[in-house]
Amino acid sequence: MTRSAAPAPIDDLGAWLNAFWQPGALIELAALAACVGLAWAIVRGLQRAFNPDAERSIWFGRRGVDGVLFPLLLLVLAYGARALTVLWVPVAVWRVAIPALLALVAIRVGVKVLEVAFRGAAWLRPVERTVSWFAWLAAVGWITGLLPVVLAELDQITWKLGGTTLSVRTLIEGLLSAGAVLIVALWISSAIEARLLRDATGESLSLRKAASNAARALLLFVGLMLALSAVGIDLTALSVLGGAIGVGIGFGLQKLAANYVSGFVILTERSMRIGDMVRLDTFEGVVADIKARYTVIRSVSGRESIVPNELLITQRVENLSLSDPKVWQSTVVGVAYDSDVALVQRLLVQAALEQPRVLRDPGPLAALSAFGADGLEFTLGYWIADPENGQLGLRSAINLRILELFREHGVEIPYPQRVLHVKGTPPLPDAVPSGERRESPSPAR
Repeated sequence: MTRSAAPAPIDDLGAWLNAFWQPGALIELAALAACVGLAWAIVRGLQRAFNPDAERSIWFGRRGVDGVLFPLLLLVLAYGARALTVLWVPVAVWRVAIPALLALVAIRVGVKVLEVAFRGAAWLRPVERTVSWFAWLAAVGWITGLLPVVLAELDQITWKLGGTTLSVRTLIEGLLSAGAVLIVALWISSAIEARLLRDATGESLSLRKAASNAARALLLFVGLMLALSAVGIDLTALSVLGGAIGVGIGFGLQKLAANYVSGFVILTERSMRIGDMVRLDTFEGVVADIKARYTVIRSVSGRESIVPNELLITQRVENLSLSDPKVWQSTVVGVAYDSDVALVQRLLVQAALEQPRVLRDPGPLAALSAFGADGLEFTLGYWIADPENGQLGLRSAINLRILELFREHGVEIPYPQRVLHVKGTPPLPDAVPSGERRESPSPAR
């Protein structure tokens, strides 16, 4: 592999600046402007033809020019224009434009891939700024000729690691290579995830999510191994590290490893899918997302619970929509003993059927469930197919309608009644007949 020639050293900076005032610089600027216009036109045409999703498009971005395709295509056109103009005029503008475009491509690739792969992460903005600063500083160092000098000095700082000799320059190049490989791996995994999760609903969503997570983990592992090999690190030395990691997992990280394994089991067995209504202990909600380590359950009140996957495997979990999304609900009401039983059943069923969320097949059923202490107890049972929309509001609406219908038809809801038996009180004295006078006994003397 041949390396491109480094720019002129700093001593020739004055001569290079004087080249900007030559007529040939205008030709370079005109060629650069033509490349910009041509790249913009091509990107706009491709964006209209493919109509990508602006939220997840790495190539086009939101406006076409903020994606990866525009600076990459501009860089290719700039290299072609440079090869043509160098035949007639000395290079001046291209010496600035080419490194700047290389830095712009590196920034756009890193930023757009990270935005798509880790959407909404708190650490995303600082990392993006760091990547931008390093890319522009490297471009400025290459333009001014400082970068080759600094790299040559860093190459002299070395140390031995086993049988491998490493330098600061090698370490920096290895880190950059590892970052580039990981970015490419994240890019490929994001494209695979977007293709797998496109139009995925119901049972296939969780399985495709599992395949997407497995593909991302595999690509990142392969990318990391390739990056270490590019640095020159002997991968056989990692066997000792792998044994130490295994011991650490066996002792200190067993809970973390159990959560990851449980997450893989949940996704592959599909015992719990995204969108299922579940109940864990006293918390009930919809499975919003299944990660490798935890599962997010969102209740109807808006609260979100982050549950470790191990709990979902080792504890009892009620899945209200595993095989059938229909859920049965009931409400109990009491009426007086002298009420018309047939009328009460008809009114109860009517109150349930007036709610659009109550299913007609199977339909609601009102049954005389018990002879209570205060009256007859009826149980109204009905089925719904959308428990994720809440259950308390529907039960309240049905109870209010039952109360209105009972009042309209004169059905009495009895008050609680209690009979008290008082024991141990003395009998009342006999009544004195009218006209008679009872004398009290005279006191003893």
